[in-house]
Amino acid sequence: MAEEAPGEKGLRISAATQDASGLQDSLFSSESDNSLYFTYSGQSNTLEVRDLSYQVDMASQVPWFEQLAQFKMPWTSHKDSCELGIQNLSFKVRSGQMLAIIGSSGCGRSSVLDVITGRGHGGKIKSGQVWINEQPSTPQLVRKSVAHVRQHDQLLPNLTVRETLAFVAQLRLPRTFSQAQRDKRVDDVIAELRLRQCANTRVGNTYVRGVSGGERRRVSIGVQLLWNPGILILDEPTSGLDSFTAHNLVKTLSRLAKGNRLVLISLHQPRSDIFRLFDLVLLMTSGTTIYLGAAKHMVQYFTALGYPCPRYSNPADFYVDLTSIDRRSREQEVATREKAQLLAALFQEKVCGFDDCLWRAEARELGEGAGAERLALPVLQNNTGHLQTPTKVPGPVQQFTTLIRRQISNDFRDLPTLLIHGAEACLMSLVIGFLYYGHGAIKLSFMDTAALLFMIGALIPFNVILDVIAKCHSERAMLYYELEDGLYSAGPYFFAKILGELPEHCAYIVIYGMPTYWLANLRPGPEPFLLHFLLVWLVVFCCRVMALCAAALLPTFHMSSFFGNALYNSFYLTGGFMISLDNLWTVPAGISKVSFLRWCFEGLMQIQFKGQTFDLAVGGNLTVPVQGDVILSTMHLNSYPLYAIYFIVISISVGFVALYYVSLKFIKQKSSQDW
Repeated sequence: MAEEAPGEKGLRISAATQDASGLQDSLFSSESDNSLYFTYSGQSNTLEVRDLSYQVDMASQVPWFEQLAQFKMPWTSHKDSCELGIQNLSFKVRSGQMLAIIGSSGCGRSSVLDVITGRGHGGKIKSGQVWINEQPSTPQLVRKSVAHVRQHDQLLPNLTVRETLAFVAQLRLPRTFSQAQRDKRVDDVIAELRLRQCANTRVGNTYVRGVSGGERRRVSIGVQLLWNPGILILDEPTSGLDSFTAHNLVKTLSRLAKGNRLVLISLHQPRSDIFRLFDLVLLMTSGTTIYLGAAKHMVQYFTALGYPCPRYSNPADFYVDLTSIDRRSREQEVATREKAQLLAALFQEKVCGFDDCLWRAEARELGEGAGAERLALPVLQNNTGHLQTPTKVPGPVQQFTTLIRRQISNDFRDLPTLLIHGAEACLMSLVIGFLYYGHGAIKLSFMDTAALLFMIGALIPFNVILDVIAKCHSERAMLYYELEDGLYSAGPYFFAKILGELPEHCAYIVIYGMPTYWLANLRPGPEPFLLHFLLVWLVVFCCRVMALCAAALLPTFHMSSFFGNALYNSFYLTGGFMISLDNLWTVPAGISKVSFLRWCFEGLMQIQFKGQTFDLAVGGNLTVPVQGDVILSTMHLNSYPLYAIYFIVISISVGFVALYYVSLKFIKQKSSQDW
């Protein structure tokens, strides 16, 4: 048989390799459409880090409440807890490239993202600088050019994918955009992220059935993509996703980079088919650079150093493990740290003289001149001259209207919660009402009436506290991210939150207040009923705002619920029913002055007792008529007229409202996962 020509053999091997690659893509990717629906139309961007050294205060990474639990003072300085998170880091990335930062835990990946995005909480730049588009980085420039997708998805679960993006478009896109332009932008983002099949499906969460985890992560990317940023930074985008979904997500990010964007992602140890999608890889350990260059040249680089990647091994896994610090023993830690320092020093020698600090496979042969330029990764140039989307966002009024519509849409689609709250109010109303039902024309004794009125004003607010606090903490991380991104300011959110609670609040009071009043045969007539209903409405609203304050003041649900319940119980015990107001000593007497339960009880007693006569049993069958005003005087519940009581309750509510606004304005609404 004739021997096969070498050229034909090479072509056959090349074709077989391409077939294998195509087969792998078809097996591990569900996205056959590689079209670009939404490209970046602005000028090309560059992101450069020059000789950056960043010091991290490890003590500041521990939440203040955990420090208190360890009997440490949060405000004291801990100089010995500072360590370098980044050491002499330099790189330069351009539009059209996707850079992946990989490394073991504690390698400095998060610190790099914190510095670039300007969110370096608890850290300090010791030297170096970040440059964006040849300009020193500033908070204004970062907000204008950089979009940051966090590790955790924070979305409202009861809105659909399209509604989620539409509301963000109302908040983020310039006020000069028409509604048709906003709708088109939403459609373009949905098409680009391949979300058409689930556009009208609820986002969902752990408790609400909705889109898949990968689709939810794409929605989070879409929220940032709406304003068409030139630089997209993602923190652990594949965290919590299965391998198939993670591969498709990174393939989407690769396609976004091809749309003239600069994509920077942080990953722990990507699988091999994900690793092949990267343009550039930055491998770090203990804050130092071990490798920075093309992903496809990484194996070649380490092989030349004497560390070839074993066959059938994932290069990312192998080299991350190779450069990790082994802390199982002191000897192993010293040995692995010395090896990492040696590899870092070797890399610095090899890239010395290159402006972008990238290692190139043929650098030795081509030198630093034109050959090095030819080896630079391709950059998509866009000379259309179009500027980036303007960053002048809608004003406070439009922000408020959008936020309140978003909140009401999300809340009123949560039918299970609404039904539970309604059933709870109805059940409590019926239980209390039927407990006092059946007296007919016979009046209740004044003690029974006083107990009923105190229960009406005290029981239902208690149920509201935990509901409001739990709801606020479920949205706290999203609020923190959106405020940090400048999506809106604290003022519009404050008014939207206060007013958005009113529809459910009013329905709750109607369901709770009306049956009890008539079943218990309280004072008839429209005027006493309306006065009674208004006072209960004000007190429950006051309690609701107090719960909002507790949720905004403290960073965890447990701390907020403890504080809210402690405050409520102190108001409950000093409300004038458990113990007479004139028998309270100085501190409880002071608390009773601001106890909305005390003023509610006093007001309800005046509504039901003033001008009425009650029969007081005095042994056997003897009854003595007693005027209601005398009872009020005896219980010290007529110190203020009724209109003054309404004014006092309103004043307490206004005080809590003001405290809630101050908390939103000046306390960062970090959730426990963001510390």
